[in-house]
Amino acid sequence: MDKTFGKKDPNLDYFDRPGAYLICIENGKLACVRTPKGYFLLGGGIEGDESQPDCIHRECLEEAGLSVTITCPLCTADSYTIHPRIGPFHPIQYYYLGTIGERVQEPIELDHTFVWLPLEEIETMYVPQQIWAVQYAMKQE
Repeated sequence: MDKTFGKKDPNLDYFDRPGAYLICIENGKLACVRTPKGYFLLGGGIEGDESQPDCIHRECLEEAGLSVTITCPLCTADSYTIHPRIGPFHPIQYYYLGTIGERVQEPIELDHTFVWLPLEEIETMYVPQQIWAVQYAMKQE
């Protein structure tokens, strides 16, 4: 399943930014990180020739110090937007189902706090694409 948010303006040159994210739902709660901006799925931008699963593993270590197990790909969402610093922005987000393992190191990103967000509160997440992906995951259960 794929979903696009916003409309591409053919007159703009968008910065494409692929990223990979983990969706882990356990006991009515979603694994995510709280930052000064709000709640986000664990994951982030793909670096270099990194694979999507490798990105998720790295980001989970950096953001929360957690090992994770990725079980399967779920869906993709992208959006066309204007970012305040970047300008025309096209994030392409790949979502995977998985589970949270043990804490194996201290997080590197100190403004990120790992939390279990109750599913009733997913609408408070910062990124609409991530809300959509979590809702899609919930329908698959």
